[in-house]
Amino acid sequence: MTTGTVSRRLGNPIYPIMFAIGLCHLFNDSLQAVIPAMFPVLAKEIGLTFTQLGLISFVLNIVASVLQPVVGFISDKKPMPYALPLGMTSSFIGVAGLAFAPEYWMILVSVIFLGLGSAVFHPEGSRVSFMAAGTKRGLSQSIYQVGGNSGQALAPLISAFILVPLGQKGAALFLVVAAAGIFILSKISTWYKKQLEEEKTAKTKRALLSSLPPLTKKQVGIALTLLMIIIFARSFYVTNMTNFYIFHLMDKYGFTIQKGQLFIFIFLALGAVGTFFGGPWADRLGRKNVILLSVLVPIPLALLLPYVPIWTVVVLLVLIGFFIMLSFSVTVVYAQELVPSKIGTMAGLTVGLAFGMGAVGAVVIGILMDHVGVYTTMIIVSTLPIIGLVAFALPRDRKITLESK
Repeated sequence: MTTGTVSRRLGNPIYPIMFAIGLCHLFNDSLQAVIPAMFPVLAKEIGLTFTQLGLISFVLNIVASVLQPVVGFISDKKPMPYALPLGMTSSFIGVAGLAFAPEYWMILVSVIFLGLGSAVFHPEGSRVSFMAAGTKRGLSQSIYQVGGNSGQALAPLISAFILVPLGQKGAALFLVVAAAGIFILSKISTWYKKQLEEEKTAKTKRALLSSLPPLTKKQVGIALTLLMIIIFARSFYVTNMTNFYIFHLMDKYGFTIQKGQLFIFIFLALGAVGTFFGGPWADRLGRKNVILLSVLVPIPLALLLPYVPIWTVVVLLVLIGFFIMLSFSVTVVYAQELVPSKIGTMAGLTVGLAFGMGAVGAVVIGILMDHVGVYTTMIIVSTLPIIGLVAFALPRDRKITLESK
């Protein structure tokens, strides 16, 4: 065993569970994607302001962000296998309310149910991904996270091809997605419970090997703070692109809603691709190196985006989307390795913070757009990736070699 390399025998990866939980992550996040996809429809049909649209996103994301670390902390002490289908049931109720809510306050109540479902799903889903990973931790986390980001990437297509033609009631089609998720998660929960029983019988716990050197509590605290800042910058920027960039495309380039949403889809789809490659690249190149790559490449591209002609926009959206999301799964694993005894808590904290920052970002951006205009807001938001340069101060990790037997 070479210096800086850790070796440990782990179980074999369980691919059916890895892909099943990734698929359910796609279902979960596609249900959430219905909300930003409805923004142009709600603005047109109900006459909501940008601030009101921002508050809808805020309610969804703040519920998910506040509760995710709580759920993760509780499940670290007492895992809850059947919380997964129960969380999806909450999302089912939220989608039903969203499709038929005649008033603004009812829409807000509906997104609370969706936020609750998401808060329950993410930390428990991340735990299932870890339990099924075996020797393929980076791959398993990437499969899990790319499922979620693929679901988010569907928002523009949902808007362009379902909600614009069918209106608000078109959201009812996604009750089928929620029902399928409940069914699959019930099967996963049965496997999850069996795994816990086997571990209890064997009196063993799954170990999370850390690629980081020994750190003091103070160093861990600083590293987590830096990681949260990076997640803040990324989430704030992506929230702008998901929820509000469509209005920039409509104002500056004269796009229709449908055409503009296709451009947003390009950004989010490449983000999903970047998420998939981030985990395996981090296993090969190191977690910090991939986080730095994810921070550095988007900075000049994001600064240029508000000013370029339309033919250049597509190229920039492809590159920014890929690289800014390259670190999505990596930051989750990095946080888990900073505090290896709190798998669920760290997953809930990092992903929950992403939702929380998205919530704050949606409100701030909505207010900015109402007061200073769409174009000026896009210029302000284009500077956000610069904040991610704090990644240079993160502790450097070492390579982990995992062996199975």
